Amino acid sequence: MGLTKLWAAWLVAAGCAGWAGTGVEFNRDIAPVVYEYCAPCHHEWGAGPFALVTYAQVRSHARQIATVVRSGFMPPWLPEAGYGSFQDELRLSEAQKRLFEEWARTGTEEGSGAAPAAPAFPDGWALGSPDLVLKAPKPFKLPASGTDVFWNFVYRTGLKTPRYVRAVEIRPGEPKLIHHSNLLVDRAGTARRREAAPGAGFPGMDVTLERTSFDFDSHFLFWKPGTIVRAEAPGMAWKLDPGADLILNSHMQPSGKPEVVRPEVGLYFTNQKPAKEPMLLELDCDWQLEIPAGDANFVVSDRFQLPEDVDVLGVYPHAHYLGHVLEGWAELPDGEKKWLIKIPNWDLNWQAVYKYRAPVFLPKGTWIAMRYSYDNSERNVRNPYHPPRRVMGGDRAVDEMSHLWLQVLPRGAGDGRLAMKEALLRHRLARNPADFDSEMGLGAVLMARLDAPEAMPYLETAARLRPGDAEAHNLLGGALDRVAEGRAAEAEFEEALKIEPDYENARLNLARVEAREGRFDAALGDYRKILKADPGDEAATAGLARALEVRGGQLEGLGETVEAEGLYKEWVAVEPKSAAAHDALGRTLEAVGEYGRAVTEFEAAVRLEPGNADYARHRAEAARGR
Repeated sequence: MGLTKLWAAWLVAAGCAGWAGTGVEFNRDIAPVVYEYCAPCHHEWGAGPFALVTYAQVRSHARQIATVVRSGFMPPWLPEAGYGSFQDELRLSEAQKRLFEEWARTGTEEGSGAAPAAPAFPDGWALGSPDLVLKAPKPFKLPASGTDVFWNFVYRTGLKTPRYVRAVEIRPGEPKLIHHSNLLVDRAGTARRREAAPGAGFPGMDVTLERTSFDFDSHFLFWKPGTIVRAEAPGMAWKLDPGADLILNSHMQPSGKPEVVRPEVGLYFTNQKPAKEPMLLELDCDWQLEIPAGDANFVVSDRFQLPEDVDVLGVYPHAHYLGHVLEGWAELPDGEKKWLIKIPNWDLNWQAVYKYRAPVFLPKGTWIAMRYSYDNSERNVRNPYHPPRRVMGGDRAVDEMSHLWLQVLPRGAGDGRLAMKEALLRHRLARNPADFDSEMGLGAVLMARLDAPEAMPYLETAARLRPGDAEAHNLLGGALDRVAEGRAAEAEFEEALKIEPDYENARLNLARVEAREGRFDAALGDYRKILKADPGDEAATAGLARALEVRGGQLEGLGETVEAEGLYKEWVAVEPKSAAAHDALGRTLEAVGEYGRAVTEFEAAVRLEPGNADYARHRAEAARGR
């Protein structure tokens, strides 16, 4: 299926203007439609393979457009009418199809009247210059041929303070090579550990982020050809913290020649803190997917009962090449059925996030349901296997998936997202016991609730199901530490580090336990390893400073002044604005007769805390000794 055919028909995604049987003209009838709905993709810098901005450009494709419109191949809009009301619908009426057919049949007249002003598409950003532009550290070399390629670009933001993101624009590189891209927020450094070298990126279709740093996925950050860049609604910005990375998960398609892809991400900030706290709620039936060869109607389904009132803001259904009919709906407590989406002929090539024109209110007790059917027969032209073969659930494009994502905004007082997430994970475990992701997820939620005893069995099960998963051991170690099982916690952190030696969070947890149990030499070594790899790690910096302070005090109390002096010097280097560090170093210098240097350190302590009488007294005593 050529890209030219795919993109040529995008221009029909609009209404019929001014045609009253007097002959269809470009200036009067066609241009307004093309300029509003088609040219944003079909221009020099757009994703379409050719421009559709001038009369001559549109005229040269007139018959092709009429053909693909009449066949129903275009416009690329999957949801069925009447099963959810969405923004930016690309739905063509019968009259609109006739409009383009008539223009092509009658000679593609330009018209005598003035055409509307053609849109301008400079090589710029849709919302103006972003506040922060992130460019992929290293380009990806896309081979000339082969199967679809899934690659993850990792961006370090370099932020020093938290920022609130009101809009994102993804410029995926050469748009004609990119099928779609998802942007993920990585708050725990998961992606960095998967890269062979900093900025190198890594392969993979679906990326699981670490749950150690528990947070909620809240927004659909998605690009596909023709995506309209919009700012979030007021109060719906999302927070981006220092140290968080962004991952651009890109689905690329070889063009027949070697290509280089280097995408950019533009971020637009606001000073307005988020006033609303949405979350992404996922139903999935992947564990049910074992589709026999030749089965043309394999069906999976799921139902989840909402624990509280929500507004549904958007929906993202997802399957791979065997997906056929995808349905999602709500069953209200009073028995009413409310459709969320129905796609009668799924096509992975045109997957999208669909935003509702108005939020869909669902009261507590509503059942959210999904039902997906799959066609694994020879007649499915998108089937990756000929002849068909058994297909299982999995991450590869030739495997299958069954996901229904909803962006929901819980109503009511307080933050209801944690209760929603817990209810969903318990539901998933009830349907599919001993599912690793659900066991881990529920354990993480319970740890976020500070309920380590209840989290323990879920995390123990997760570690048993995947003994080679470093995060499972790290989370279990955290739960053991919370219930004062320090030695057992250490063993789990050490196991995580055997699996992933560069796992900073596990090493940080290990260092904390070592310091608390009085093994400061080991703790100092682990803190230093973290800071060698990541000098800006605030938690490791604070932990190292505290360990240096305590260990130095122990040595000082034993009269081992020279050793204490070395630790205090390091403490001052780590925390130069700590008055306590300068005072401690001053004491050790004074003890070995270095009165001049001691006075310098005491003076630094007094400058940092002018009202501290002890620091002033220490300075005076050292000055007398000098």
